[in-house]
Amino acid sequence: MIKGGLPLLPDDTVSPLIQALQDKLAEDITIIDVSRESSFADAFILATGNSDVHMKTLLDNLTEAMDRMERTYRVEGEYSPKWILLDAGNVVINIFSREGRDFYRLESIWAGAEMTRVGD
Repeated sequence: MIKGGLPLLPDDTVSPLIQALQDKLAEDITIIDVSRESSFADAFILATGNSDVHMKTLLDNLTEAMDRMERTYRVEGEYSPKWILLDAGNVVINIFSREGRDFYRLESIWAGAEMTRVGD
């Protein structure tokens, strides 16, 4: 099965992605299980960077992790100061600035979905 045009990631792929975010000190990491509400993804991973440079560093570490796992992905908004998206098929990683996270409010949009705060 393919969602979003990219191959599905196995469950064991999420942990290395979370680790890649934690290794570069991403803030407010949240996993949203959208598998019941969405036809294009099973999970969103949200993380906050504290500057444009930090957001780019988080993205670079994620893409390196994806390359090591030999997984297909695409990036949108790479130079955006508010929101960078890494589409890995059934898992979509969202890297926000603080302002971007407050503006887009994905936690509110997906309020009915199960959410897990990483590190809490």
